Amino acid sequence: MKKKLRIHVLTKRQYMNKDLLDDQFGRFRELPIALGGMGHHVSGTCLSFKKKKEGIFYDGPVCWQSLNVGIAGSGIVKFIITAFRRIKGADLLWAGSDSIYGVIACIIGKIHRVPVIFDIYDNFDEFLAGRLPVMRQMYHWAIRNSDALTTFSNPYARYLRNYCSKDASITVIENAVRKDLFRPINKKYCRKLFGFPLDALIIGTAGALYKKREVDLLFKAYLELSKKIHNLHLVIAGPRDSHLQIPSVNKIHDAGILSFEEVPKFLNTLDIAVICYADDRYGRYCFPQKTREIMECNVPLVGARVGSLTEIFSDKPEWLYEPGSATSLAKVIEHRIANRNTSYEESPNWLAMAELFNTVIDYAINHKKTTYIQNT
Repeated sequence: MKKKLRIHVLTKRQYMNKDLLDDQFGRFRELPIALGGMGHHVSGTCLSFKKKKEGIFYDGPVCWQSLNVGIAGSGIVKFIITAFRRIKGADLLWAGSDSIYGVIACIIGKIHRVPVIFDIYDNFDEFLAGRLPVMRQMYHWAIRNSDALTTFSNPYARYLRNYCSKDASITVIENAVRKDLFRPINKKYCRKLFGFPLDALIIGTAGALYKKREVDLLFKAYLELSKKIHNLHLVIAGPRDSHLQIPSVNKIHDAGILSFEEVPKFLNTLDIAVICYADDRYGRYCFPQKTREIMECNVPLVGARVGSLTEIFSDKPEWLYEPGSATSLAKVIEHRIANRNTSYEESPNWLAMAELFNTVIDYAINHKKTTYIQNT
């Protein structure tokens, strides 16, 4: 049996439009729980950008301390001091969710001589902190000085090679899916919940409805298709920016912003699910979590031919449309209406991802030992 380690996690509390503790969501919740289930002693310090109750929270085997960012970011200093104190005696530090947490982890890790794994689950260069001149340089410093890196997609792992040594350890750990939530559910039951027409042909999307993700293409494609498919309806849900312009058509239904538990029910209302992305830095490097969620619900999907989607569906190119082209999107949706094949590969689960993470832990600890011996 492997040695049981003391692992500490640094992260922000809200990410991917969800709350780590309130919504019990995401990789910074699920991986620590899975590691704790393997016998490791796991704790974490998280920073909330919303006013939340501060203090100690237990989530399964994981002990979290939550702090608020406070007025003008005053809570960040308290967060660093708390993290510095709680990390003492740890065998490993895992940080992620934004560039600043990797920077803090690397600084504290060097002081305490604790190995650091920096999890880069998204393109942090595009986040607000990553665009600030000094923080951008510190972020790239943290990439180079971490003992190992974990990330979310093969395209982004290749991109990270630009900022670290050729022999740096970069491991892809996907976001797994809550299979207890995301599963096939009776379509008519779900449509009744949302008030959608029971016998209509429904296409739609759930997720960030941002202009930069070219959601407007879906509206254009729908309007084009609705001219020849008269019972076709479009449904949308998710956070949106002020630039979103929803056509005033009575067959377009807006479900608003959904809770995490409502998303699988929404997906199960669909005949075809659409994943919109632009061919830009974000689209090329991200891994759309909704892809795996749709697959687990066994709903036929259509996605943009960009980034990870081209790799996941390399054997199903007919499921992908050309980014920037509403005409291409309309054609692919029409094809999927006619052919609703869902021969999806099995999605990873959190236990499998935690087992993979264990191999990264072994590497990081051995790398720290080797580096320390060489430098003494």
